[in-house]
Amino acid sequence: MAERTQPDDNSDVSAAQMWDEMYRSRARIWSGEPNPQLIAEAAPLPPGTALDLGCGEGADAIWLASRGWKVTAVDVSAVALERAEAHAQERGQGGNITWVWQDLAAWVPGELFDLVTAQFLHSTVMPWQQALQLAAAAVRTGGTLLVVGHHPDGLPPWEQHHDHGLERFYTAEQLARELGLESPDWRLDVVDTRHRSATGPDGAAAALTDAVLRATRLAAR
Repeated sequence: MAERTQPDDNSDVSAAQMWDEMYRSRARIWSGEPNPQLIAEAAPLPPGTALDLGCGEGADAIWLASRGWKVTAVDVSAVALERAEAHAQERGQGGNITWVWQDLAAWVPGELFDLVTAQFLHSTVMPWQQALQLAAAAVRTGGTLLVVGHHPDGLPPWEQHHDHGLERFYTAEQLARELGLESPDWRLDVVDTRHRSATGPDGAAAALTDAVLRATRLAAR
């Protein structure tokens, strides 16, 4: 059975409310398919334990579980997690995923993981540096950190990025510097800018640019 934990008492209620309202605005927000860069980078990895930060409606976690990973999937939105858990049950992966309802501004995982993935973890209420530093700290020795985000030069045109500025977005090079991955403790495997096409909520196609970083932790922890 999947497990649901409760947010800490000091979690940011406004963040949870904001994301719950966004998810309630439509019956489905995301495509239901795993992110393409996750497939490209994680498919060759041997399965182990995985932490999916900002799991949303669960497509990435379900894909990982289907490939043999034991997944801990975290999100601040209870609405998103309810949908994710239902989708996992429909696909026969409910027993392979632990769903964790937590705000990443307050939560710290109690274990290390073979893979930590954060796909498009952009928040208007928490600096990306904070969440992604948490991600890097949760990788065990020999494990993989995979971060994919919107590159500031290729943002989805259907989102109102100007309302909150461009500080939520980053290049792969900025990620490597900010997370301290250019050190003997890490091996940078992928630091890349990738272009792809996508379809927005209104059905219109657009060209997007992803910042992709994959790194291996070398130092003992």
